[in-house]
Amino acid sequence: MKSKIALLLAALSFSATAIVPTSVHAACGNCSEAPADAKAYIISPKNGETVEKTFTVKFGLKGMGVAPAGTDRKHTGHHHLLVNGEKLPAMDKPMGKGVKHFGGGQTETTLTLEPGEHTLQLILGDKMHQPHNPPVVSEKITITVK
Repeated sequence: MKSKIALLLAALSFSATAIVPTSVHAACGNCSEAPADAKAYIISPKNGETVEKTFTVKFGLKGMGVAPAGTDRKHTGHHHLLVNGEKLPAMDKPMGKGVKHFGGGQTETTLTLEPGEHTLQLILGDKMHQPHNPPVVSEKITITVK
């Protein structure tokens, strides 16, 4: 019953602006804390931009530091990128399939995508690849590949 309620709350809480209330994440007792004003964002490409088949995605982070996975340092994390993700991963366990992990602390990557419309979204992961509490999630952007 608790898992059904958690899933319902999670489904209701996700929006295009990626606001995830702390209460949804409260079940995660071992998640790393994030400052309330921390923000992940995609520097480039910009929302609505048309890009070549191979392009660079630059990650931005405000209010926290970037550190490799496994680093136990307060208010740090590493990026995870959802490409064409229809929904965010569970906020109370490590992120798995469907996300690209940048556990080395990378702040950009080169992607090659098929022509057409695609979405990109960042989620900051803690030392254990779990979202922080509260989750640090960028807005989802849409790009077009030539």
